Amino acid sequence: MFKKWLALLLAMVMVLSLGAGAFAEDMEEEKEIEIPAALIRQMGYSAAEAVTLGVDPNEIVYYDHLTVGNPTVMRGDFFTELWGNATSDIDVRNLLHGCNLIRWDGENGMFTTDPSVVAGVGAVENPAGDRTFTMVLNNNLRYSDGTPITAWDYAFSYLLLMSPTLEGAGAEPMRREYIIGSEAYSNGTTNVLAGVQVTDDQTISVTLDADYLPFFYEMGLLSCNPYPIAEIAPGCTVRDDGNGVYIDGPFTAALINGTLNGTSGYRTFPKVVSGPYMLKSFDGVTAEFDVNPYYAGNAEDEMPLIPHLTYTLADNNTMVAKLESGEFDVLNKVLNVDAINQGMQGIAGGKMAMSNYPRTGLSMIAFACENPAVSSASVRQAIAYCMDRDAIVSAYSGGYGLRVDGYFGIGQWMYGVVNGTVAPPVEAPADPYDLKAQEEYEKELKAWEELSIEDLEPYEVDTEKAAALLAQDGWTLNAGGMREKWVNGVLTTLDLTMIYPEGNKIADYFGQYLIPNLEQVGIKLTLKPVSMAELSATAYATGARDAEMIYFPTNFDLLFDPAVYFEVQNGQPGAWSFTHQTDAELYRRALVMRETEPGEVLEYMQKWVSFQERVNQQLPIIPIYSNVYFDFYTSQLHDYDIAQSSTWAEAILGAVKADIPEIEVPEEAEEAEAADGEIVIDG
Repeated sequence: MFKKWLALLLAMVMVLSLGAGAFAEDMEEEKEIEIPAALIRQMGYSAAEAVTLGVDPNEIVYYDHLTVGNPTVMRGDFFTELWGNATSDIDVRNLLHGCNLIRWDGENGMFTTDPSVVAGVGAVENPAGDRTFTMVLNNNLRYSDGTPITAWDYAFSYLLLMSPTLEGAGAEPMRREYIIGSEAYSNGTTNVLAGVQVTDDQTISVTLDADYLPFFYEMGLLSCNPYPIAEIAPGCTVRDDGNGVYIDGPFTAALINGTLNGTSGYRTFPKVVSGPYMLKSFDGVTAEFDVNPYYAGNAEDEMPLIPHLTYTLADNNTMVAKLESGEFDVLNKVLNVDAINQGMQGIAGGKMAMSNYPRTGLSMIAFACENPAVSSASVRQAIAYCMDRDAIVSAYSGGYGLRVDGYFGIGQWMYGVVNGTVAPPVEAPADPYDLKAQEEYEKELKAWEELSIEDLEPYEVDTEKAAALLAQDGWTLNAGGMREKWVNGVLTTLDLTMIYPEGNKIADYFGQYLIPNLEQVGIKLTLKPVSMAELSATAYATGARDAEMIYFPTNFDLLFDPAVYFEVQNGQPGAWSFTHQTDAELYRRALVMRETEPGEVLEYMQKWVSFQERVNQQLPIIPIYSNVYFDFYTSQLHDYDIAQSSTWAEAILGAVKADIPEIEVPEEAEEAEAADGEIVIDG
C-alpha cells in the first residue's frame, strides 16, 4: 500500500544517513528530507510527500543486520565458477562481484548492456562476419578500496579467466572460443588476446568470431566482471600495443596460485571487490559481509540498504524455529517438505512472510559414461525403468516438486512456453480482413501450439522392460544373480556406486524406490555420501571418477548453453562434460540450438524440443525433479522481491529490515494511487 512505500522511503533514508542510529534532531514537518537522487527515482515519491502525511521517523525502528540461512553449505569458491559452482557460492559471488558489462533483462527476455556500468555501446561487422562491440564505461565505477574500475580491469578479467596459467592454481580456464584470438591465447601459443582491445581507460572492444555466430544469446557472450590486478597478479599490468591486450609482468602459475588459493587467497577471501558487499570473515560455514561504500547501484538504481549481512548454513530440522526466534531473518531456497510445512504454519500465525518461485534447474543423476558399466544407453535406460521417480519426488518434495523428463527446470522460460504458461510472441494482424496476413498468423500460431514435450519417455517403473533391455544388450545373470558382460575384453559386473551430498535425505528414498527394483534385475547399487567439494570434483573429473553415478543438483545459467557440457570433439568429451558422454548427435542438437539467430524464438524452441528428445533417448543423465523454492523471512523485511530476482543477493538490494508503524493515509490518496496503477509492497 501507499503508506508502506512512504514508510520504507524514510527507513531507507535513515539507513543511509545514520547507519544504526536514530535522528538526532527533531524534524520540522515542512522540511524536506535530503535523499540521494537514486533512491528518489527508485521509490517514486519525494520525502516531502511522506512528511505531509504525518510520518514521525522517530517511530520507525530499523535494523542494521540481517542473517540469511541456506540449507546448502558454502564451499568457499567466492571468486569464479572455475573451481566449482555450488549454489550458495553463487549467491556470495553475486554479493561481492558486480559491475558486469551485461545484465539479463527479464522483462524483455534478453541480455543487454548494464546502464549502471556501460554508458554507450556500438557494434560493427567486418567483411569476414566478425562482430565488434565497443563499450564506453561510466566514470563512477569503484572497487571497495576506492580505486577506479577502468577498461583495463575488464581486459584483465578476460585475460585471467581464459589463461592456461589458471591450471596451475587448480582451475579449469574459461572457454571463450567465440572471441577472436581465443584459441591461440588459451593454448599458450601467444600471450596476446587479439579479440579484446582497450582504447582508453573508459573504452573496451570485444570482437566475436564469425564462426561462432549466430548465437541466440549473443550479447550474453560479452558478460564480464572486473577483477583487481593488484590483488591477483601484483607486479603485472595489462597493455595493448594495437594488436590486442596482454599481461605484462611476472604472470606465472606460481604467482597466481599464491594469490588465489589458501584461506586468505582471492578465490575464497576476495578483499577488494566491485559488488554491493565486502567479505569480512568466513570460517567455512558462516560468512560475514559489510556494505561496499563505493558501490554505485545497479541498473534499477537500487542500493544495499542493510549495512551488515550474515550468511550461514541452515539445518532443515531447526531452521524455521530459528527464524521464529530471530536467529535467522531469511531462509533461502527452502526445499525440504517438513521445513516448508513448518514455515506455512508460521505464516498462518503471522510470524513470518513467504515468497515462492520456480527453480531454473533440476536435480538429476549424472552417469560417468566413460565407465564400461554405464557406457551403454540400454543400461542407463534400464536403471531409469527401475526408479520410481514419482514416488521419490512426492516423498522428498511433498508436492512442491515436479518430475521432469529432460534437461530443464520449471523456472526456465522455455518450459513455460511448452507448458502453456508463457504466451507465444505472436500478434494477430491489425487488419482482420488481410487474408494473407491472417493465414501467416494462423500458421505461426499453429507452429507454436505444436511445441510439446509430452512425447518424452516418462520411464515409469517397469522391471520387466529393464531386464529385457539388459538381456538384449548382452548382460547375463551370473551365479550370484548379478548382471555381467565382457566389455572391451574385461568382465564387467553391474556393481555400481552412486555418490550424493552428505546429509541429503533423498538417499533414503533411493533406498526405498530404486535399490530394491535394481536388485530384481541383477544390479547392485551402493549409496555413498560425500562432501559437496568431493562431489563437484568427481562430477567435473578434477578428482577421481570412482563412482558410476552422481546425484547432482544444479541450477542453470541464464545463458543456457548445454553444448558446453555435452561437447564431443574427435570422439572425446569436452573439458566441462560432467557425464563424459560421446553422443555426437546430442552435441549436434545442442550446437544448432545455440546457433539460432537472436530473436528467432520459435526456431530456438523447436531446436530446444529436439535437444530434449535426444537427452531423453540417450539418458546421459536421469532427470528427477525440478521444484518450487520457498523463501521464508521475518515480517520486518520489506521490499525483498526474490521472485523477480536470480538470487537472494540480488533481491536484498533495495530491501530494508524495519519495524514500521501503520500510517493513516487519507482515503483519497489511496484511491489516487490505485488509479495510477503503482506497484506496491504488501509487507
